[in-house]
Amino acid sequence: MNPAQDVFRRLEQLNHIGAALSKERDINSLLESILIAAMELTRADGGTLYLMNDKRDSLAFTIMRNNSMEIALGGTTGRDIDLPSLPLRTPEGKPNDSIVAVWAVINDRTVNIADAYQEAGFDFSGPRRFDERMKYRSKSFLNVVLKDHDSEILGVLQLINATEHESGETVAFSQADQSLAESLASQAAIALTTRRLIAQQEELFESFIGMINAAIDEKSPYTGGHCQRVPELTMMLAEAATEMTEGPLAEFHMSDKDRYELKIAGLLHDCGKITTPIHVVDKATKLQTIFDRIEMVETRYEVFKRDAKIKALEKVIASRQSVDAPAESAAMAAFEAEELALNAEFEFLRHSNTGGEAMKLEDQDRVRDIAQTRLWRNRLNVVKPGLSDNEVENLTIKAGTLTAMERQEINHHIVATIKMLEALPWPRHLTKVPEFAGGHHERMDGKGYPRGIKGKDMSVQARMMAVADIFEALTACDRPYKVGMTLSKSLDILSNFAKGGHIDPDLFEVFVQKGVYLKYGQAFLQMNQIDDVDVERVLATARGTPLTQR
Repeated sequence: MNPAQDVFRRLEQLNHIGAALSKERDINSLLESILIAAMELTRADGGTLYLMNDKRDSLAFTIMRNNSMEIALGGTTGRDIDLPSLPLRTPEGKPNDSIVAVWAVINDRTVNIADAYQEAGFDFSGPRRFDERMKYRSKSFLNVVLKDHDSEILGVLQLINATEHESGETVAFSQADQSLAESLASQAAIALTTRRLIAQQEELFESFIGMINAAIDEKSPYTGGHCQRVPELTMMLAEAATEMTEGPLAEFHMSDKDRYELKIAGLLHDCGKITTPIHVVDKATKLQTIFDRIEMVETRYEVFKRDAKIKALEKVIASRQSVDAPAESAAMAAFEAEELALNAEFEFLRHSNTGGEAMKLEDQDRVRDIAQTRLWRNRLNVVKPGLSDNEVENLTIKAGTLTAMERQEINHHIVATIKMLEALPWPRHLTKVPEFAGGHHERMDGKGYPRGIKGKDMSVQARMMAVADIFEALTACDRPYKVGMTLSKSLDILSNFAKGGHIDPDLFEVFVQKGVYLKYGQAFLQMNQIDDVDVERVLATARGTPLTQR
């Protein structure tokens, strides 16, 4: 191959390298690729990539390679480079330009040295010591500066010992080598700058998301944990689904971009809760608003008991005129019975106020009866029912602590989430975030909200988030109105949801078979929640298949 052909071949190689660098997303891999590409392009036996530190006062050893000595440090190797950084100035404040890589930075020029041992202008004592220890000969050096689009120096690419193509002999780096290395350095700097800018943007974006979740957390400590746990559980389920090699999810796969998109969607899935009134989000009891109004009911019952006692004492006083001991005793006995009845009645109301999974119809009716039968007079001497209409409405809530209107307010958060997310100018690799995040309250049977989308029209990722959202809510220990359920009880509920068309049965199978529930439990739940799960029974329920038939 003549020199012209060789240069042309290497130019083609340079173009391919540039295209490959532009596609690399991981910074460590990118840095490693830059050095390896430069070594291949110039036929260098070794090389070091230095990067400027944050203070811009020294060069740090970042990647080191040597082919003949089989040395590979830094980058993706996981092996750190145990060498001190090269300061740009001496302790006296003078330029540290005896170090060739530093000289290249200070003077912003390429340095091409044919033989380090014959070069008097630089201190090569370090390479000499290395050579003596490793039985090596560091001869030719090529130092090329990496600069970004603003001409700010990012680091130095140092190549060592160019080899002759035919003989393999160590030679000086040619002018063609230098030009190619400088061209590569320019392309590499652009790729590195782009990747750093993208990383900074992603960091800024994720920090912004964190700020939103922190605001929700400050607003309510009961939702902040949810905003963090649901993404974690969603990603656990997603990774489990990608491992499936058979069944309906065998074709489901995710790239790194897909994973990042799902992660962002998970972090933002409840961002609309920032619009939900705090008294609704934190409603721990049925009568809670700014405070728990059960205290007002309790005060009212103290009035009932006072009035009953007054009536009893009036009867006693009236009987004193005729010294009717049996009447006095009967009056006090009647009062004590009434007091016991009032105490029991209030305890019933107190218990009703706590909420729960389901309130019996007869208990609801009892609350309504109390409202009508227990009357009292206010300070204006107006007769009032024992419980107001609003108190009755709240105390007769069938499940949980929210009225129908309050539940609508809670449900509105997903509408707000969708509006907020759809208003953002998402980049191409994040365009599905609104759909993923906005679908976690939809159901497979189309009875979810806000859009009533059926499962076949939902992405797998949105269905994953729906499973994660429900399971987290069932097991959460930080809700004001309930205790966190055990794994077995939570899976019993989810299995019926899978059978009834609420959640994706295929994803539920993965959730159980791959042990996602247990992995999550060990990471986020209390020890008393992690109990034994009858996997076969749970799956049989979800499939609608009696266990005896399996």
